[in-house]
Amino acid sequence: MLKLVLAAFVPFLLVLFFTRVTYNHYVGTLLTAALLIASYYAGHMNTIYVAILDVVSLIAGFIVANKMKENVKKST
Repeated sequence: MLKLVLAAFVPFLLVLFFTRVTYNHYVGTLLTAALLIASYYAGHMNTIYVAILDVVSLIAGFIVANKMKENVKKST
């Protein structure tokens, strides 16, 4: 149960964090995807539900980071 909750929120937050650090939402998404792939190979994604939630959370993070960058561009 804990893995499902973490899979739903951690990739989303990582994309936002990496986007703020690198100022590029593509780089933030790629870094988060690399971490997800590494955790897959390490054996932390033992069910398909965790993997699906990770991907959905990654996509949601990308969409929100894209909107966040657009809002920053509008305000400057």
